[in-house]
Amino acid sequence: MQLVFDSLTGNVRRLVGRVARQVGGVAVLDLRRDMPEGDFLLLTYTFHRGAVPDSTRAFLARHSHRLLGVVASGSYHWGEHFARAADRIAEEYHVPVVAKVNKSGTDADVARIARWVQNRQQLSSPFPLPPFPEDPWNPGSN
Repeated sequence: MQLVFDSLTGNVRRLVGRVARQVGGVAVLDLRRDMPEGDFLLLTYTFHRGAVPDSTRAFLARHSHRLLGVVASGSYHWGEHFARAADRIAEEYHVPVVAKVNKSGTDADVARIARWVQNRQQLSSPFPLPPFPEDPWNPGSN
């Protein structure tokens, strides 16, 4: 699986870099200059009042058949329009919204996205491992 991103201000570029470092061994492609060679997770931004960027739309017109899921960045100050690009892409291309993040995301956002990528990689492996629990550590009751 590859991570394909579109970034205007650098927030998504920072996010995808953090996810890639956590996952390890995953290709990161800038959709404005690179072409995917397989299935990919799209990380993009939301423009203005919930719009999908034109560059993302143009890319998906050519490569949506390999799209597995979407992550969108936004800013909380847009209220109901926050990261709405994810919802619009998910609805149009019938893929899951993996995450909606504020700006370049939190450590928890990065962990959630990385976990999704790792789970998808295991599913496509010829020797898949059983899924890991969401939170493997449990302190128990005292």
